[in-house]
Amino acid sequence: MPSLILKVYSLLFKYNLKRQLQTLIQSPVSVSDPFNGVVSRADESIVTSNPTFSKDGVATKDLHIDPLTCLSLRIFLPQSALISSTNSVAGTEGAYGGYQPDINGKGCKKLPVILQFHGGAWVTGGNDTASSDVFCRKLAKSCDAIVIAVGYRLAPESRFPAAFEDGVMAIKWLAKQANLAECSRSSLDKRIANGEKYRGRQIVDGFGASMVEPWLAAHLDPSRCVLLGVSCGANIANYVARYAVEAGKLLDPITVVAQVLIYPFFIGNIPTQSELKLANSYLYDKATCILAWKLFLPETDLDLDHIAANPLIPGKETPLNLKHMPPTLTVVAQYDWMRDRAIAYSEELRRVNVDAPLLDYKDAVHDFATLNALQKMPKAQACLEDISIWVKKYISLRGNELSY
Repeated sequence: MPSLILKVYSLLFKYNLKRQLQTLIQSPVSVSDPFNGVVSRADESIVTSNPTFSKDGVATKDLHIDPLTCLSLRIFLPQSALISSTNSVAGTEGAYGGYQPDINGKGCKKLPVILQFHGGAWVTGGNDTASSDVFCRKLAKSCDAIVIAVGYRLAPESRFPAAFEDGVMAIKWLAKQANLAECSRSSLDKRIANGEKYRGRQIVDGFGASMVEPWLAAHLDPSRCVLLGVSCGANIANYVARYAVEAGKLLDPITVVAQVLIYPFFIGNIPTQSELKLANSYLYDKATCILAWKLFLPETDLDLDHIAANPLIPGKETPLNLKHMPPTLTVVAQYDWMRDRAIAYSEELRRVNVDAPLLDYKDAVHDFATLNALQKMPKAQACLEDISIWVKKYISLRGNELSY
């Protein structure tokens, strides 16, 4: 059973979350407006980015890639990207006081990328909150990968499909970055071959808004992309994975090799056994989560079998043949009322021969591995290690020799 401390913390957490949701329900904002995008709440603990390699060996940088929707990204770059003496931290301080890789990216270690979507019941959280920042730093070091945390728009200011569209925009931007970087390198190599000197020119798009991001240009390996979502972020990750399958070569050179769904925020009209038995479970009870779904879904009759909420709607065909989905690791907790639907989705993926293992943690609650107050617990650390072992099976340059 969860500890007494966790039980007390859960009561306070649920009380504050319910009060916040009720305040938002009474808010005058009632329609989605791209100019009204909100990606974090004022009362949440925010961690500023640090573009130098700090004590934990991870540098961070914030980007805003769409001024209309306020879509933001935080890049987490592990110090393992520095593999040569010319790339030492002391010698690569840019004008803004941050790490600057070699101009052409040569001699820089290429790393896989993990596109991460935070949780927060659609209405809270952010890519710069304390919980997300700590988790993504640990993830970047554990997997030896670039982590890009997506700050998607929150409800009720932006309802469905805003968050899903932001997820798609993030992976499309990543593909564009990979292409711009390759064009920039080819252009530089051509000028060097012709005896020209580099004068700091960069390849940009038609409006000059999408300049090459130097960290990604130097270190990104687009052939090894993993999608990872936490709670409602897992719903977004799964949607983006479906989009990537349908888009095919339109996302070249980005290749999604795997996805990780950490206690996904699935629900449905017909309650499952866990929804009945654990309706008043820790941190996120079902009644409070239904309030969150009311704030997120379109302002019509509440349909919990909506495509955003239920991946396996009874009596309806799935939007995509699941056998084409990437390998999918699903994490569930024993005392989480959402567990049954996540397990059912994982079983359905395995039924069509997708590599879809399930990690079921005993005596664990929803958000046990990613909430800042719980991340130092042994169970959270074990979960991160288990995720890293499985992910490395698909991002290893040597092949799939790592066993799960």
